[in-house]
Amino acid sequence: MKKTALILIAILFFAFNSEAQKYITKTGKISFFSDGPLEKIEAKNNKVNSALDTKSGMFVFKVLMKSFVFEKALMQEHFNENYVESDKYPLSVFKGKITNIKDIDFTKEGSYNAEVEGSLTIHGKTNPVKANGKFIVSANSVNGKSSFTIKLADYNIEIPGVVAGKIAEEILISVDIDLKPLK
Repeated sequence: MKKTALILIAILFFAFNSEAQKYITKTGKISFFSDGPLEKIEAKNNKVNSALDTKSGMFVFKVLMKSFVFEKALMQEHFNENYVESDKYPLSVFKGKITNIKDIDFTKEGSYNAEVEGSLTIHGKTNPVKANGKFIVSANSVNGKSSFTIKLADYNIEIPGVVAGKIAEEILISVDIDLKPLK
């Protein structure tokens, strides 16, 4: 009987312990900004799915491309139909790892610098990405923030000739996620 109770306690301890190391959100925020000679283009997406395993440092984002919202409806239409072809490539995915995981104490409240690297897939094309950011650990959440730049050509996103040279070939991507413990 004692043996069974000890085994049960050990199983519950490990289950609880591993659960507390995983954080998720379905309401993360990603925005992008492009400052070209013709026009500034900005879009926001507040429906980003993300998961973080604080023990291994594994980090994943899934972004539905049609969830990006633009100030002008015509920009949103061109983005989905002509640039990222959202019907053909509905998701953007980042899979990566925090490379300086030993410098971040997810059990202690505070702000920690982070280095993340992994692979980013947009428009069916995958490329390596490295970014610096920050994790802000609080009692009930982990907030992650980062900004990095990508080149549209690296993801086979073509700029039509009629606007070539008038739209920026690089975009700034900003990430702001508030992850909650997996329950």
